[in-house]
Amino acid sequence: MNYKTARFTTSAVGLDDCPADSLREVAFAGRSNAGKSSAINALTNQNRLARTSKTPGRTQLINFFEIGEHRYLVDLPGYGYAQVPLSVKGQWEEHLNLYLNQRDALAGLVLLTDVRHAFKDFDIMMIDWSHQSNMPVHVLLTKADKLTRGAAQNALLGARRQLAQYPNVSLQLFSSMTRFGIPELEATLDRWMALPAQSAEAPSTT
Repeated sequence: MNYKTARFTTSAVGLDDCPADSLREVAFAGRSNAGKSSAINALTNQNRLARTSKTPGRTQLINFFEIGEHRYLVDLPGYGYAQVPLSVKGQWEEHLNLYLNQRDALAGLVLLTDVRHAFKDFDIMMIDWSHQSNMPVHVLLTKADKLTRGAAQNALLGARRQLAQYPNVSLQLFSSMTRFGIPELEATLDRWMALPAQSAEAPSTT
């Protein structure tokens, strides 16, 4: 897949607003300060494709970016730290739950967490959900440029030990700033975006 051709398609409030023609999509999830939008921009080599902000929690909708052939990258609302009322957070959680559990086109989840303090409670909750749903997860330990090479490798080894009980989880170091780890991420996405031969035709939108 050529991720550099990604273009914004639509923002969805909930499941009913998601693109009807999607054959495969991969969702990016993480805490509001984990560098989720920056990672999407680095992957697509487009500085302003996904909105970034110094104010955590700016992404409040499910944003779809088409990469061709009825495939999409999906930017999910960041969790935690968002300066919004609890009632709005509750709505986000409800829509997110429906998307993760009922979106047939969802092929995998990229979970982003800061390598310096990875795996807060909600991260583990997302991994647990994915394990129960047999949904593959690829963890990006972001901001690896903030650590020395040795410290980053130690953090990666520690993260692997922590998640050893989850066979559906893979991990890697990543830096949007230096673009470190993009080929490895692309290889994972390519596997998830692939379709069985019998599923090669796009679903009807009528």
